[in-house]
Amino acid sequence: MSEGLVVVDKPAGWSSHDVVARCRRLYRTRKVGHAGTLDPMATGVLVLGVGRGTKLLTFLVGADKEYTATIRLGQATITDDAEGEVTAVGDVAGTDRPALDAAVARLTGDIEQVPSSVSAIKVKGERSYARVRAGEQVELAARPVRVSRFDVLDVRSTEAEGHPELDVDVVVEVSSGTYVRALARDLGADLGCHGHLTALRRTRVGGLTLAHAHTLDELSALRESGGEDALLPLTPLEQAAAAALVTRELTEPEARALGYGQRIDSASPGRTEPVAALGPDGSLVAVLDESRGTARAHVVFAPASS
Repeated sequence: MSEGLVVVDKPAGWSSHDVVARCRRLYRTRKVGHAGTLDPMATGVLVLGVGRGTKLLTFLVGADKEYTATIRLGQATITDDAEGEVTAVGDVAGTDRPALDAAVARLTGDIEQVPSSVSAIKVKGERSYARVRAGEQVELAARPVRVSRFDVLDVRSTEAEGHPELDVDVVVEVSSGTYVRALARDLGADLGCHGHLTALRRTRVGGLTLAHAHTLDELSALRESGGEDALLPLTPLEQAAAAALVTRELTEPEARALGYGQRIDSASPGRTEPVAALGPDGSLVAVLDESRGTARAHVVFAPASS
């Protein structure tokens, strides 16, 4: 059975679930999942797990991410992106480059961010976006996120229905759980002119980038040309874990102990991030929690043989 990770360059207009459904057909298995949802408007890196590769997805969801994006200053929308109706317009006449750079700087680093209300966050058991679409006013609590990079690449004057606006091309690197739509909204709010996202492309999840990605058309062509015997691209478990996680090489006794469900000594006690434990033969044995003196396995990939 095929197993590992595949990075898909998600096309615009597709939901993450749409991509999973297509890849289930292409890889001939129901056991396909994804790490980190992309909105239908967004494109770029969507990491899928196939077979036992789905067990790695939990650890990729928390990885930092990189995006390129375009922020339109001068309009607010209900969704904080171009998919929603315009709710307010503002004046960009006083927004010069020094003011823009200062506002970007205030949104860089460790910040408290209120997620976009049209999101999958649950409020009393119901998705926030469902409540908003039902006409409810939803106010989500701010939560800590890290914006490690927020660079302005270009600024262009434009207009919509005769109203002057500014399009700002940016690249951002953010922690898991950061909403780039909310950054666009907050940048406009800081400048007093409103803002929303008009384009978003994810270029990296952890160590997995667009250089690793395949389009759905490429995958479909491989399946059509090779039929049932087609070899579709998959990054093996050990390579995928090494690209996304901190790694540790095990001795034979350590690998055997983990395979039997036993604990081993932590290589770096106090480490907060998950650790990919590789056996002497290079195979992925387990993903470890080394937060204490003894390491326990989050998940074991190579049970001990009899």
